[in-house]
Amino acid sequence: MKVLVTGGGGFLGQALCRGLVERGLEVTSFNRGHYPELDALGVRQVRGDLADADAVMAATRGADAIFHNAAKAGAWGDYASYHRANVVGTQNVLDACRAHGIGRLVYTSTPSVTHRKTHPVEGGTAESVPYGSGFKAPYATTKTIAEKAVLAANGPELATVALRPRLIWGPGDNQLLPRLVERARAGRLRLVGDGSNRIDTTYIDNAAQAHFDAFGHLAPGAACAGKAYFISNGEPKPVREILNALLAAAGAPPVTKSVPFRAAYAIGAVGETLWPLLRLPGEPPLTRFLAEQLSTTHWYDMAPATRDFGYVPRVSIAEGLERLQRSWQGR
Repeated sequence: MKVLVTGGGGFLGQALCRGLVERGLEVTSFNRGHYPELDALGVRQVRGDLADADAVMAATRGADAIFHNAAKAGAWGDYASYHRANVVGTQNVLDACRAHGIGRLVYTSTPSVTHRKTHPVEGGTAESVPYGSGFKAPYATTKTIAEKAVLAANGPELATVALRPRLIWGPGDNQLLPRLVERARAGRLRLVGDGSNRIDTTYIDNAAQAHFDAFGHLAPGAACAGKAYFISNGEPKPVREILNALLAAAGAPPVTKSVPFRAAYAIGAVGETLWPLLRLPGEPPLTRFLAEQLSTTHWYDMAPATRDFGYVPRVSIAEGLERLQRSWQGR
């Protein structure tokens, strides 16, 4: 079987490619860059932009299934760039599936599609937690549009499923944890609120396993077809505890200082105003969306994923932290 992974060069993308190769599938990755790690896995790489319909159409030709993992992520940036990657790009993938008769599409979504200011979620499922509204980040807005399009495309000719992994971490992460470590070592990392709010996280191998489990059950009329699922380790912990555990595994100092939510929200609002106005480089250290996310309880029920496609986390947080520590010690 031939499988295309969009964004195969990223953190989750490489885990997906590795797992699919190990399962004996012929894997192609559609990326904007070229990744030696994928060459080492024997993954064929096609370079292109998701917003380029012709490039997507060409890359998907001959595929039997697609793992649509690529997206523009972040809490800051102009809406147009997020829309091109996440909305236009996803529509191009859906059009290619129809044009080439590709029958299965596993889409990587995000819990951010259900974000609602500081509204807590405790044990929620995709059936019980509605889509959010009034998003203050183009990422959440555009991923919501894209997820809805993917689920609406489900039918007799194309079976689709959307997975919402929560805060993926583990060995191989070259974005989230390295940035946290850098800020912690510089003394610039703060909790928003007292850090007692509980959140879900997902070890990288579990996030990939959920995709494989869903793929194995996905077919027209299957229980998971046309539905969305929250994915995590199923071990909600206070944000202070999980953050400091990740920092400890990386040999970085713990975060001990905090900023009240109202102050953090105000700082985010000021940053969002000043950065484009003054054309400052990079992104604000904090945004309103991040302030809301970091201070709110968010954890989810894995029962629907277990029921419909057998997902059960195989790597506990404790074991994942041990693996993470070994990987950082080997750097």
